[in-house]
Amino acid sequence: MKYDKHGVIEMTSMNFDADRPKAGNPVRINDVSLRDGHQSLFATRGRTEDMIPVAEMIDDVGFNAVETWGGATFDTMHRYLGEDPWERLRVLKKYMPKTPFSMLLRGQNVVGYRNYADDVVESFVQRAVDNGMDIFRCFDALNDFRNFGTAAKVIKENKKHFQGVVCYTLDQPRLGGEVYNMEYYIGKVKELVAFGVDSICIKDMAGLIAPYDIYNLVREIKKITDIPVNLHTHFTSGMGDLAIFKAIEAGVDIVDTCIGPYAYRTSHAAVEPIIMSLLGTNRDTGLDINKVNAIANEMEKYIPKYRHLDNNPKYAVTDINVLLHQTPGGMLSNLVNQLKAMDALDKLEDVFRLLPKVRKDLGNIPLVTPTSQIVGVQTVNNVLFDSYEGEYAKITKEVKDLCYGLYGKTTQPINPEVQKKALKDYPRGEEPIMVRPGSILEPEMKEVKEKFSDLAKDHDDELICALYPVTGKRFLKWKYGLEEMPDEVKPKTMEQVKKEDELVRKALAGELTSKKSTGNGRELEVTVDGETFTVEINDPNGTQAQAAFPNIRRKKKTGIKEVEKTGSLTAPLPGMIVEYKKAVGDKVNAGETVVVIEAMKMMNNLESSVDGVVKEIKFDASDSVSKGDVLMVIEPADS
Repeated sequence: MKYDKHGVIEMTSMNFDADRPKAGNPVRINDVSLRDGHQSLFATRGRTEDMIPVAEMIDDVGFNAVETWGGATFDTMHRYLGEDPWERLRVLKKYMPKTPFSMLLRGQNVVGYRNYADDVVESFVQRAVDNGMDIFRCFDALNDFRNFGTAAKVIKENKKHFQGVVCYTLDQPRLGGEVYNMEYYIGKVKELVAFGVDSICIKDMAGLIAPYDIYNLVREIKKITDIPVNLHTHFTSGMGDLAIFKAIEAGVDIVDTCIGPYAYRTSHAAVEPIIMSLLGTNRDTGLDINKVNAIANEMEKYIPKYRHLDNNPKYAVTDINVLLHQTPGGMLSNLVNQLKAMDALDKLEDVFRLLPKVRKDLGNIPLVTPTSQIVGVQTVNNVLFDSYEGEYAKITKEVKDLCYGLYGKTTQPINPEVQKKALKDYPRGEEPIMVRPGSILEPEMKEVKEKFSDLAKDHDDELICALYPVTGKRFLKWKYGLEEMPDEVKPKTMEQVKKEDELVRKALAGELTSKKSTGNGRELEVTVDGETFTVEINDPNGTQAQAAFPNIRRKKKTGIKEVEKTGSLTAPLPGMIVEYKKAVGDKVNAGETVVVIEAMKMMNNLESSVDGVVKEIKFDASDSVSKGDVLMVIEPADS
């Protein structure tokens, strides 16, 4: 056995395993490639079929756990991929029986964007256990651990691992601010210890944590508990692997990483350099770099399917500005998409400038799903619709719910003026609650079973509809062949991807037979090897529908823009129709909510500007609409 001058064993690939001693205190590695990796880099669009080829290989590495589910996967799979999220869990379990599965659970938010009733939470967690989940990483966006209670009870009853999370955020570039300081985080850790968690996760969703800050935090945590500590940090600021190394030095037990092709940028540090850097030390991971490298090579084959989903406006691998605007990667891509869809990408700097102010108005809350979307979308609304700073002319439903207390207790008090405006005529009342939100929510599952009895075949189907009533219903129609699945939802083969890439290359090179404008892009007829194809190349300033679904025409047109027509209700922003509150022939009053639009996963109530009668409805529930589309025609009462 040969040592270098630093006391680390020198190894070659020939004797990698033979001469490698077992570490005295090996750091355990979670692989999060199959969940947070593709969620961070390509909008959670990774398909199960592209995970299966590496599943058995990953299972053979010896990871502490593999994150396979939760977060945005449940939403994205049924909404955009036409996949049953429950089926992914079952399928991957067949290929990966040895390694514990981990999921990200949003506490009372489950895998959605609001607090659901206790019976929904209980049912979901039980079915997750039944379908193969082992470790539940449970967080609350406000660090209000009262929202853990219902989920924790079911997890414990099933003797599964309950990992409690402290969401890490800052109110200045480094730890030690007025609000988010060492005292705050140690206080939260003590709450988790008292709660009875099996492990503690420091969840740094935006890559904000500095190396010496996590070193000091881990050291302080280790003074008060021997419960295992898990660091989850993103690479966004460029400090991810530095923070991981200092955490390891401080005695952290578990760290989250991704396999190379799914690492870096807004994702996580790559596991390969960590394996090699710790080789032969007392904290050696024990993982075989050759096995991991083989997985990386296999993963590379499928990356071309997803490159078009990269919405990062910067070319740099790191973005130190995240320490200034505190915007997690997923939130940033949402903001960019929303502004693009409204032809307002030039307002991005204004959004970044206002974000800290809106966040402070809303109680200086952590920025993690769903609060990151709540703060982000409200900031965009303020930039686009306010006539003066702080007007809050268009307040989302979620901000109103937050102000009422339906998400829990905010870190600091909400701006009383904003709270008062948000709660004016709020259906539940104008005085905010102080109790655990779940305690005032009526059970939901009985109504869901009745409402979707003609579609849902089992409890898993019912839960899809409980969490996502509009898109869940649409998915079940696809699943059971009641509606044709749109082409943009269907998976593409690598052959199709290669052919499309070649067509676009030929088109951009000018090798085409004709060209015409489609309004939102260029449609090109391309002749390749004697065969003619039609290719649409998107205009980067096109509508959200075009950006989300390239090469696909909208299935429904309004024909003309009727913006000036009296009584016509137009979409002020792009999104999806959730529901109409009125039907054709119904009377409406000015100021009454008549349609609800989901934009960036937030609900927006649109009101009638006139008294009158609904004459025409232009779109169906679950249809995508663009800014300016006429949604409803209302015949004024005095016409």
